[in-house]
Amino acid sequence: MALNSERDMTMIKSRAIRLKLAHINDTHSYFEPTSLQLNINIDETEATPFVSAGGFARIKTRVEDLKQQAFASQQGFLFLHAGDCFQGTLYYSLFKGEANSTLLNQLGLDAMAVGNHELDMGNLPVAEFANRIDFPLLAGNWDLSNEISTKPVTLSGNPSVYSYKPSTQSAQWIVKHVDQEPIAIFALALDKMADISNPDVDTPFVNAIETARNTVNEIHKAGINKIILLSHMGYEADLDFANHVTGVSLIVGGHSHVLQGDFSQLGLGNSDPYGIKVNDTHIVQAGFHALALGHCDIEFDQYGRISQFVGKNELLLGRRLFVDTSRSQSWQDVDYKRIKDLVDGHPNVMICRKDPTIKLILKERYQARVSVMQQTYIASTKRKLRHVRIPGEQGGSDIAPLVAESFMYALNQQGHPIEFAIHNAGGVRNSLNQGLISVADIAGKVLPFLVPVGFYQIKGKYIAQIIEGAINNATNNGVDGTGSGSYPYTANLRFSYNALAPIGERISMVEILNNKGWHPIEAERCYTGSSSAYTMKGKEGYEAILNMVGEGQVTNLSMADCFIQYLSDKPQILEQNARMSDDNG
Repeated sequence: MALNSERDMTMIKSRAIRLKLAHINDTHSYFEPTSLQLNINIDETEATPFVSAGGFARIKTRVEDLKQQAFASQQGFLFLHAGDCFQGTLYYSLFKGEANSTLLNQLGLDAMAVGNHELDMGNLPVAEFANRIDFPLLAGNWDLSNEISTKPVTLSGNPSVYSYKPSTQSAQWIVKHVDQEPIAIFALALDKMADISNPDVDTPFVNAIETARNTVNEIHKAGINKIILLSHMGYEADLDFANHVTGVSLIVGGHSHVLQGDFSQLGLGNSDPYGIKVNDTHIVQAGFHALALGHCDIEFDQYGRISQFVGKNELLLGRRLFVDTSRSQSWQDVDYKRIKDLVDGHPNVMICRKDPTIKLILKERYQARVSVMQQTYIASTKRKLRHVRIPGEQGGSDIAPLVAESFMYALNQQGHPIEFAIHNAGGVRNSLNQGLISVADIAGKVLPFLVPVGFYQIKGKYIAQIIEGAINNATNNGVDGTGSGSYPYTANLRFSYNALAPIGERISMVEILNNKGWHPIEAERCYTGSSSAYTMKGKEGYEAILNMVGEGQVTNLSMADCFIQYLSDKPQILEQNARMSDDNG
């Protein structure tokens, strides 16, 4: 079927058109600007200024600028979001999807894809969100056809939701017209959505590639040859997509947080070029956390192919540059103006004012409750506490083991005799900078996902299987993994992993700590462990945890609740951890 797509394109009669397209992805409720530290080298002298970056008010301003440019040059204009607007900050913790719907409506999106974090808490939050938005929500391989009709809010009957069509095994799509020429837009999410998120069991995700092939054919049958895919499959999957499906002109991607383009002069890395081309398909992605906006000028030929493509990702910055002179002697040797001119003049930087309407909405509806948490301090650290997912030459995460310890501590305080804890690296989202630590830092940055903590009883022989499965998955060692976020960090457990051993034999030692010291795990003894409710479902390599006795118990404490309680009661734990890390280093 898909092999006919190129022939179908050439048979469809259409005209060449010009389009300006703007896009964002993985905004994760970062409505306000982020204080972003740059790393700049001038004349062999390093400077590390802070800038105010991104935020919805700047995105709105820049999108309006681009829209006016498109109108002036007689181009069409589209603005797309490639998914994952939920979770991430206190704005989601406090206001859930309501704040996202309000502020995304203000941006004027033409369409958005469903991301995996939209489904962290099941279908209901997405269904409520879909009732509030005034733009289409695209989920082309999400099969809602058997959704139970007695749910409080359903997705299947919502005209704003464009899902999977079982009759044609294809995605529903929307059509946008540019100079009276139709452009079809559909969306796909990664196949393994149930492995990394929590869609309801009656609404599965189906194979993305097969859905895409069928969808392209259906779109061609409708007489349209200009096709855009909104993808929340991940960057590597997007790059591979054109090797399996023809006929898609452009992929606007998300999920992997890739900021295409060269930002190395600012200390932010150098990715693939913006709009990298694979076969006849261009692929774009615009970073994460509303820091950047991607935009491109596209010319489609009469066959739906992109004949000209020019664009870039822009880091949206405020006018000011900040530096802590008490911590950086280099600023005495570098001219401030030279640094600012370099930043402001960078080809991938746009100095951008904030849209007043979005500023007002944030101030009047949301900021007061957020500010209280931002000003409640519970601990401090004398050095940066680093979070990495998979340990490297500099070691592993400073934070994830403490989070696991906090699960034990908080549940022990409730009277549950927890003996160990395992936490997946992806549950921790950010490092902690030197200085005071607020409730907002924990609940809004380090552990922003609203996932409860639970406990369970499990035989010792399965603990090694849990750890091995999680590491195999994180490192793609003999399995088709779902990402590095599954890497296990533990409390009261230590182990050895041999990557070269056969699957099932890679954990050569597991020991558990009690009040008498470290002891080997006993295979047939039941131990009481703690993990997030997400991990307890056996996702992302944690299948062995399903061997627990019964179903375990999920508490009313979130991951952030546990860590906040731990740091509030034992603020010295951070300095103890820092000294241990320094000694081990």
